[in-house]
Amino acid sequence: MKAKILIVDDDPDIATMLEDRLQASDYGTVIAKDGIEALELVEQQAPHLMLLDLDMPRLTGLEVLKRLPKVRPAEDLPVIVMTAHASIDAAVEAIKTGAYDFLTKPLDKDHLLIVISKALERNTLKRQVACLKSEVDSRYASIVGMSTKIRAVMESAQRAAKSDASVLLLGESGTGKELFARSIHQWSPRQAMPLVVINCVALTETLLENELFGHERGAFTGADRMQKGKLEMADGGTIFLDEIGDMSLPLQAKLLRVLQDREFHRVGGTRLVSINIRIIAATNKDLRQAVKTGEFREDLFFRLNVISLTLPPSANGPMTSLPWPSFS
Repeated sequence: MKAKILIVDDDPDIATMLEDRLQASDYGTVIAKDGIEALELVEQQAPHLMLLDLDMPRLTGLEVLKRLPKVRPAEDLPVIVMTAHASIDAAVEAIKTGAYDFLTKPLDKDHLLIVISKALERNTLKRQVACLKSEVDSRYASIVGMSTKIRAVMESAQRAAKSDASVLLLGESGTGKELFARSIHQWSPRQAMPLVVINCVALTETLLENELFGHERGAFTGADRMQKGKLEMADGGTIFLDEIGDMSLPLQAKLLRVLQDREFHRVGGTRLVSINIRIIAATNKDLRQAVKTGEFREDLFFRLNVISLTLPPSANGPMTSLPWPSFS
């Protein structure tokens, strides 16, 4: 998914010039003519980066920076401010207020693109670190277990990792399904992007929906700003849905749309959010039987069951993390 950049400048000529340059470099663009409109578009369009002029009517760039955390977490939206040479002090103040960097006008095209690329790269790394911290107690791991059956599944998992197909992991509790999911992600072309884990049985239906899809400001009592869900956090990477067999039928229908269209609405939202993810799901239930009894959607089952790996019971209890063996 191409990065979307919000251009905030009250000079239409500068805004159009920036739009042309960025679109020529394969970025998506949105334009705001002042600070108030900028804050509205941050909520409505969820840009990946903001180019912000400091000297504007109605609401200055500095005032936008100060209000931005009430609309969206500051660490989630890098801001590059634009200013004239005579306003360097204001640019420094903007950096102290939370801006990533500043550029002086007239803008140099090559330098502009370099700063934008670095800001987006830094934000991606911050997102990866946040995901790692949230999952630190169950660390990236490899798998112990050298029986013939385990080795056969491990080799199949390594082959599955090379594709983008959905993977369904089956087996009893304690057989290491999450460890297999993490290893498949680590072997895949998406390994540099986040792996986001969510347990479908640990939350109520309402909380699980919010965890998956996020919400818009005002979606419910206490929703004072937009929040991304786990699906959006996993953009570019992998999401692991553990205990998928316990997901409610209404949420199954919403997940099916994500698998089909790679887009969804946040809770309380009307704008479609597009994502590029690989899905790995796991369950200790017999999903084929659940389909027959009407507890699990048949169309969702076939979407998830593109590659199926059944993990054999572990004679020594739950698997633990050890260096992963290599295969030729």
